[in-house]
Amino acid sequence: MELSPRAAELTTLLESRISNFYTNFQVDEIGRVVSVGDGIARVYGLNEIQAGEMVEFSSGVKGIALNLENENVGIVVFGSDTAIKEGDLVKRTGSIVDVPAGKAMLGRVVDALGVPIDGRGALSAHERRRVEVKAPGIIERKSVHEPMQTGLKAVDSLVPIGRGQRELIIGDRQTGKTAIAIDTILNQKQLNSKATSESDTLYCVYVAIGQKRSTVAQLVQILSEANALEYSILVAATASDPAPLQFLAPYSGCAMGEYFRDNEMHALIIYDDLSKQAVAYRQMSLLLRRPQVVRLSRRCFLFTFPSLRKSG
Repeated sequence: MELSPRAAELTTLLESRISNFYTNFQVDEIGRVVSVGDGIARVYGLNEIQAGEMVEFSSGVKGIALNLENENVGIVVFGSDTAIKEGDLVKRTGSIVDVPAGKAMLGRVVDALGVPIDGRGALSAHERRRVEVKAPGIIERKSVHEPMQTGLKAVDSLVPIGRGQRELIIGDRQTGKTAIAIDTILNQKQLNSKATSESDTLYCVYVAIGQKRSTVAQLVQILSEANALEYSILVAATASDPAPLQFLAPYSGCAMGEYFRDNEMHALIIYDDLSKQAVAYRQMSLLLRRPQVVRLSRRCFLFTFPSLRKSG
């Protein structure tokens, strides 16, 4: 039987539509907010979620799953929870918290999630790294065999620091602890100018935790006037930021610094200061009803700090 021109045209059109039919689809696991307050949301229905996984609320606010309980999941909200209300939908993202890393970060000021806050636009080409990764084993680590010059004669001569080494700067308030860290960054300008290769250059990552915004702005100005921003990254979680961001900032800075380690370069990471992270961790833990050992407050960094992987 011969088809009319109209029928033949319809047949061809149907065959084309069927052959090009898009069969791929995405299934999202959705939960609902049971309660929210003080930056913590309890969510029901996310049965397959991973610890440390990012979630997105219907309002666009993001959070991280920290407490995986039988009946609900404790979500720490990144930002204000005023836009979140009971019954809102929560969607899994399927990804663990990660931050941008790479040389594109040099000279930039970012928050704990790696979002630029310096008003200079989006980041250029970069890669992303998880903030929670397994630390290198003791066999894989090299012994401390190469010095790291701070440019401070008293430090370099009396208590020399090696690359890959941790140092705690401790003292009373207003005794110049931050000044030592900033001077070390500034002194790398002269030392880096003598470097003959990238492996000789020391890049700096400064993580400001719980400081005033005015203090961070002043630091940016100091580094900018000394042309030290060209080899530095600033990660800022100020006192006005939520506790989760203050807790996350050191891990984000560590992930950014590990980019240089993994590419056969060197990085100096300064945390100023970790006691503010301990306070933020205590606050989060109490709201999540975690073990009461967090009453140690400032000393609880003995638990949280070792998980900051140190690079060589």
